[in-house]
Amino acid sequence: MRVPYRKPGIFSQMKQDPLLTAEKLEDLKKKLEHLKDSKPFAASEVARLAELGDFSENVEYQMAKGRLRGINGGIFNLQNQIDNAVLIENSDEVDQVRVGNTVTVEMNGKTKTYKLLGSVESDPSNGVISHNSPVGIALMDKKVGEEFEIERENGNIKCKIISITNI
Repeated sequence: MRVPYRKPGIFSQMKQDPLLTAEKLEDLKKKLEHLKDSKPFAASEVARLAELGDFSENVEYQMAKGRLRGINGGIFNLQNQIDNAVLIENSDEVDQVRVGNTVTVEMNGKTKTYKLLGSVESDPSNGVISHNSPVGIALMDKKVGEEFEIERENGNIKCKIISITNI
């Protein structure tokens, strides 16, 4: 079976954000070890099913090959991410908003707290935002007490930095 070639879209060739915390890097290493541990079993399963004969009608063989391909792809992606990782280090300086800071912001009269991390670790529902997000970009390099606006289609948001702390 031949897989059709498709032109890459605009989002398929985007580079991954290398910024990670030490905890996330350890989590990725554990996932990588888990995938590497499961690879020998998947390979032996493919070999066992290959002995059954006709590959074109051997559905179990095709599925096992797909699982092995997924494991190999996952190992490749995780290894690449780990090799290119840049650790977010806590700095003693908290005079400006940087990646790795926790920022308390007053937005249109409401106080919100955000952790500013890399794109891989963003979780907006829990207050963890990427430094590449619109709010993250607006917060970068701001100082305590500084006022600014975030432009949106349905109206601007007035913001003021209340405090900056390390994670």
